[in-house]
Amino acid sequence: MLIDHRASVQFGGKRALWLRVTSVDDRPTYDGWVWLTGYSINRATGEALTRREVFVQIAGLHVQPRTTTSTPPRRNAGPARRGHGV
Repeated sequence: MLIDHRASVQFGGKRALWLRVTSVDDRPTYDGWVWLTGYSINRATGEALTRREVFVQIAGLHVQPRTTTSTPPRRNAGPARRGHGV
């Protein structure tokens, strides 16, 4: 998600932030504003850099498509087990 001056003046100019959002806080805020928690990312690689919590205007947020492909971690369930009715 791109967070820039449209979401909050603190992210204007070179202070714009790419944020991979991990949660949206449900605490009450001003109308049209929200607390987001996530990781600032390197847009070119998708690498998470630092954990951030930001207070922004919802109308100023811009969802961006992923530039890197990632696959979810594969769960290793191990061998299938069958009951033997013992």
